[in-house]
Amino acid sequence: MNTIPQEFQINSLLNQDTYLVNGELKKWTGKTTPVYSTISSTEKYEPTLLGSIPFMGEIEAMEAVNAASEAFSNGQGEWPTMKVVDRIKCMENFVGQMKATRAEVVKLLMWEIGKSLGDSEKEFDRTVEYIYDTIESYKELNARSAHFSKVQGVNAMVRRSPLGIVLCLGPYNYPLNETFSLLIPAIIMGNPVIFKPAKHGVLLISPLLEAFRSSFPKGAINILYGRGREVASPVMKSGKVDILALIGNSKSAIALQDQHPNKNRLRLVLGLEAKNPAIILPEADLDLAISECIAGSLSFNGQRCTALKILYVHESIADEFNKRFSDKVDSLVFGNPWEKGVSLTPLPEQEKPAYIQELIDDATSHGAKVINAKGGQHSENYIFPAVLFPVNKKMRVYSEEQFGPVVPIMTFKDIQEPLNDMAESNYGQQVSLFGKNIKTIAPLIDSLVNLVSRVNLNSSCQRGPDVFPFTGRKDSAVGTLSTNDALRSFSIRTFVASKDIDYNNKILQDLLNSKESNFINTDYIL
Repeated sequence: MNTIPQEFQINSLLNQDTYLVNGELKKWTGKTTPVYSTISSTEKYEPTLLGSIPFMGEIEAMEAVNAASEAFSNGQGEWPTMKVVDRIKCMENFVGQMKATRAEVVKLLMWEIGKSLGDSEKEFDRTVEYIYDTIESYKELNARSAHFSKVQGVNAMVRRSPLGIVLCLGPYNYPLNETFSLLIPAIIMGNPVIFKPAKHGVLLISPLLEAFRSSFPKGAINILYGRGREVASPVMKSGKVDILALIGNSKSAIALQDQHPNKNRLRLVLGLEAKNPAIILPEADLDLAISECIAGSLSFNGQRCTALKILYVHESIADEFNKRFSDKVDSLVFGNPWEKGVSLTPLPEQEKPAYIQELIDDATSHGAKVINAKGGQHSENYIFPAVLFPVNKKMRVYSEEQFGPVVPIMTFKDIQEPLNDMAESNYGQQVSLFGKNIKTIAPLIDSLVNLVSRVNLNSSCQRGPDVFPFTGRKDSAVGTLSTNDALRSFSIRTFVASKDIDYNNKILQDLLNSKESNFINTDYIL
């Protein structure tokens, strides 16, 4: 324990024994599930017990469904009918309280999912910034719609309204930031939300429970714990969910959709798998390409949907690229999240090293080699990144989203080869393109934008900045997330219309002057 800085030591267990339903932090006395970290706090390796969470089931799921349903109250509830300015005040109150939890949440991010100190701090700070940016986007959206339009003798005020109950399920790799990219716009648009944290990174929600409870009306946000099949399944089977908001696996998304009795009514906001490639052209700046491909493929051990998961290198530069890339990978430092200079940290999933080894064994059985010296070296909670070359389509690592520290490399002679592979892929999120000859790049960009949703020129794939749309084609996403787009994803355009006659116009003017309606108003929010 002496090697762990005092401020990051686990001095007491965090046994989460409350859950938030209908505006109340209710005591949990039932079955619990222990939460372990793959990081060891002793000299002889053993997982560290962090605490426990409730193991909930159908009874608690339906309790949350009923609370959310009552909060929406067929569109008549306090939260969905509240003035925009008042919903913003609630969100500002929440983020103000959230900022006070930074140290505790950052510490739990490190222990629960193995994210480095710098990246944990960045995730927290980026999430706070995201909330403030969402508030500003909501103000702008409100301002643009706070007027009447007259078309063909009809006056209309068109605004955005909530859709109903949201089931929100976030990912373990960004349990705060990506979860909140769903949660925050869903709530602020007036939808009651049922939220279940991911399988890892669940205790870090604990410091925020009181902020959620005290900032929003009862039932506007309900937080459950447990396995998805025990909690999320009965929520979907109730038929009362209007939006499924999930960042994770397509199998889970499909299974949950299938449990909804009225799938045609269900709106989807999904961030799913990706197999983002990098294409390194012959004239690429290799220093830049290698640096970006290292960051793109191995930041947070490659556990990102936006990670570069396969590299296409032109055959004329493959030997030099492979050697320099492999050397750079081997120079990456492995250590605990709070240690200075670490790039690689323990994997939160105990079974992940064995899975990565399966991919390595399969690839080598089909002709690939591990071309970096340290590739595939095991420790108790890690497997060192393996650079695999040459990769072919028979290998699992070619088609599977590895979501971990292994980097497959293919060569190409004709640019049509990676383009055809991308067209045949089940995924279409992003691509990284490295080169400088505009005669080559220009037609490539024109093709790539029709295969993926973001082309990164001479840079790794990424999500931010959050004002840019984040989405994907095919099996990679449904709906679009950004501080602007997410507000639209969690709402629907509705409007009040009336014929342009004196009788109606007087009523509309009286409504505007009286401020009796929260929908019909022209208030500007600074």
